[in-house]
Amino acid sequence: MKKAVVLMNMGGPNNLDEVKVFLTNMFNDKYIIGAPQPIRAMIGFLITSMRNKEAKKNYALLGGMSPIVGHTKRLVRRLNERIEDKDVFYAMRYTPPFSKEVVKELKEYDEIIAFPMYPHYSSTTTKSSIEDFEKALKKAKINTPVKTINSYYDNEKYNKVIVERIKERLNGDNSEEFELVFSAHGLTQRVIDKGDLYQKHILANVECAKKELEKQGIKFKDIHVAYQSRLGPMEWLRPYMDDKLRELGDKVLVYPISFTVDNSETEFELVMEYKEIADEVGIKDYRVARAPNHHPLFMEALSELFEQAV
Repeated sequence: MKKAVVLMNMGGPNNLDEVKVFLTNMFNDKYIIGAPQPIRAMIGFLITSMRNKEAKKNYALLGGMSPIVGHTKRLVRRLNERIEDKDVFYAMRYTPPFSKEVVKELKEYDEIIAFPMYPHYSSTTTKSSIEDFEKALKKAKINTPVKTINSYYDNEKYNKVIVERIKERLNGDNSEEFELVFSAHGLTQRVIDKGDLYQKHILANVECAKKELEKQGIKFKDIHVAYQSRLGPMEWLRPYMDDKLRELGDKVLVYPISFTVDNSETEFELVMEYKEIADEVGIKDYRVARAPNHHPLFMEALSELFEQAV
């Protein structure tokens, strides 16, 4: 029996020319901008027009492409070396390779696991990616059974990876001198009020990570949750990351809890932009831990989760 796993993520520009493609597709997603067409397309066009130039500059600072591209390719390559009974592919939501391109390679498979790389369920990420993938399969007339998993924030090995990345960034220094901030990508309060599970899953994940820290005897001066990447005038999940930084002491370690693969939100926004705020408010030691990426424990967790897909 031939089995395929397709890792699904939001994606990121493979080059500077794709920045506009990325923004256009993201802000035309009905789960990101809830307005009906053609109003959604108009709003998306305005946002893309306003953000394109600045976004290009930001990606240029990251080497001309999103970090998510290289990290994902390495993860897929290493999973294919590790897993014997499944072939692993990846599809991106807003940049190539799109689901409609990837499904062409899946026609000979007897089972497909569509695996969203988001540990916390949200209509804006998990649901959007799965629906897009299923639509691509239907259009390609592929009727192969599809399994998936909606969230995995409570997986033990996944939380061990979080702690390993935190320990790695501490680099032997005393954790009790630091305040730990679990930074999650923001979401509008409106989406949460409609019943989206994202915030509940984030907070539950933080509790799982805290238990693993406690199990390993790692204590911080204090532990916080904050939300980054808000856009526009609407109310977003609070506390905002920039506000939180103004409340903290002089040693801060940030873990990007909503991301499994490093991207512009981690390597540019957290590492560069929020570092400027940290400097302004007098934080003397500001550190950002890496996302799981292709950590061996994360690959173990994924292998385990693939078997749990239903």
